[in-house]
Amino acid sequence: MKRWLQTGATLLFGAGLGASVSRLPSIRGRQEEEEEEGADLLSRIPVLPVPTVQASELTVSPGGSAVVMKYGFPSLANIKTRESYITSYDPRTRTASWVIERLNPASLNGPSDRKYCDFKEDDSVHEFHRATNADYRGSGFDRGHLAAAANHKWSQKAMADTFYLSNVAPQNPHLNQKTWNNLEKLCRSLTKRYLNVYVCTGPLYLPRQEADGKLYVRYQVIGQNHVAVPTHFFKVLILEQTDGRGVELRSYVLPNEPIDERVPLERFLVPIEMIERASGLLFVPNIMKRTSSLQAITNR
Repeated sequence: MKRWLQTGATLLFGAGLGASVSRLPSIRGRQEEEEEEGADLLSRIPVLPVPTVQASELTVSPGGSAVVMKYGFPSLANIKTRESYITSYDPRTRTASWVIERLNPASLNGPSDRKYCDFKEDDSVHEFHRATNADYRGSGFDRGHLAAAANHKWSQKAMADTFYLSNVAPQNPHLNQKTWNNLEKLCRSLTKRYLNVYVCTGPLYLPRQEADGKLYVRYQVIGQNHVAVPTHFFKVLILEQTDGRGVELRSYVLPNEPIDERVPLERFLVPIEMIERASGLLFVPNIMKRTSSLQAITNR
């Protein structure tokens, strides 16, 4: 019986395919006629030049997050705007490629309370490409914020927006609660010395040399949606000096693994070019369009 069903299905598929092929000449004829008509129509439409757009030239509509992009977009794919940060989402990894926020004393103070916030799916992302809380459950990884909740106490809505799963990535619990938390605190403390602190955060997937001497990029995925676990994380800090003399740049890369808290954060400072090459993002060209003075801090 099973064999008869398989044979019948094959015959039906073959008959359908044959019928489709037999209709091809007539379909081609209609397509050729339509193409000729379309070509004639196009010949009557004036062609307008399309200007090229650089990431640093884009702006967002006025609002709470508009000022965040003062120094341009590191990339242009899947841009999403929130109350106080802007992100570029990567549907392949189910995490953001980068998140940018602006910190100053005003954004760090307010009545917002974390206890009223819950991690939630990002409904603006197609269900095929988004993470869920179930993906993290039992994975052994924290839901590590990219734009930190404590950076946005000025508004309960702004803080709640940081709990979208499109703003988190799987992070080693020890890293998330210790050294990464210390780096977030450092970012906030810098608002006492600088006019504005722009913070860009994102995941990295870096190669590692294995026993055969070759380099491989390997990373774990978690949950039914295969949320990618970064091998490293980066933070790029754009620091506006209060006297208007220019901008300082600090860039950090931390491995997604436990780090001894006695290791100073300065140990993780790297040249910005390393992050640009590894991430496919660009920062310096955009920054230089906004300032004539840029000092990169790679060691303290």
